Amino acid sequence: MLSFLRKYQKQLLLFICATLFVAVGESVVNTVLNNFMHETFTISSFQRTLLELPRELPGVLLVIISVVLFFLRSRRLALFASILGSLGLLLIAFFPLNFSIFLLWIFIFSSGQHMLIPLSTSIGMELASKGRDGRRLGQMNSVRNIGIVSGGLFIFLGFKYLHLSYKASFIIAAAVYFLSAIFFYMMDPGKAHPAKLRLKLHKEYKLYYWLAILFGTRKQIFLTFAPWVIVTIYHKSASAIAILLTVGAIAGIVFQPLLGKAIDHLGEKTILLMEAFLLIFVCFLYGFAPNFLPTNIAYLVVAFCFITDQLLMSVNMARATYLKKIATHADHITPTLTMASTIDHVFSILVAILGGLIWMKFGYQFVFLLGSFLSIVNFVSTSRIKIGKS
Repeated sequence: MLSFLRKYQKQLLLFICATLFVAVGESVVNTVLNNFMHETFTISSFQRTLLELPRELPGVLLVIISVVLFFLRSRRLALFASILGSLGLLLIAFFPLNFSIFLLWIFIFSSGQHMLIPLSTSIGMELASKGRDGRRLGQMNSVRNIGIVSGGLFIFLGFKYLHLSYKASFIIAAAVYFLSAIFFYMMDPGKAHPAKLRLKLHKEYKLYYWLAILFGTRKQIFLTFAPWVIVTIYHKSASAIAILLTVGAIAGIVFQPLLGKAIDHLGEKTILLMEAFLLIFVCFLYGFAPNFLPTNIAYLVVAFCFITDQLLMSVNMARATYLKKIATHADHITPTLTMASTIDHVFSILVAILGGLIWMKFGYQFVFLLGSFLSIVNFVSTSRIKIGKS
């Protein structure tokens, strides 16, 4: 029994280290990417939208990728994903060349990044005690936020005081991604899932799939357009994005473990309803604050909404624990998380393109009005959740 506990703690510690380094790498990339594109390629808002095709396409192909690599167990698949992400970042750093080639490098990096999304959730729940899945995912999200803070602070200080370049930023992000791969390699290989499970849609989980679609579309609106609004509408630098991401991550270090406990105690339905309700107003204010406030005050409101959305992204772990509770078989969890990620990315790409067209035709405000509408649909859909006798 003692040896089992020691082994369990070792696996958890290795997973924490891997999660931390992935988060640092992602933070560096997310902080500099929009400014890098804006200054290097001088792209339009619609070209920025087109970036979401190669960036999100790996999410669509996730099921196919997982089937091709079905012989790799979960931790080994995470190892491969980390190396792939590192490779993509090195290619961006050394061979940006032109916007078209850059899109190919983004596709490679994003393939690794998207593979890690369901794997991180499923591995985290595998390392949780019974009935404490939310708490474990909250703790892991807190670790992620420590990594985001570290990456954000590094970029802020590096660009402000050390004359850090975009090339150096991507090289450093690649290095920490590779470090995460080393920690995944040191873990036990994990559990394998037959390829047929990865390709199957289960009618029992149709509400979960629908909630995943709604999360993906709302998430995409903020991931694609929220930083772009700050860069192009409010004319802020990479340091400003770094500050917002850092503040949100610091808040998340405290917020996310509390959120995890709240999921375990209050239930997924309550938490998801609260998230959907708050996002109705967050999306609306992000788009329309300048219509009734002075520009400097409107930016503060937008910054607050940016940070709030950053925190609310982590509520997605409630959807994962909801799936675990309704799963008819434990082997369904990882493949269903992967399938849901694939489905939601199909709609993410569509909403990114639609958002770009709406921005060009009507203005960016109406992109976020669409986000408010999707949040209302999410609220109504979440009210249909039933777990056990509830």
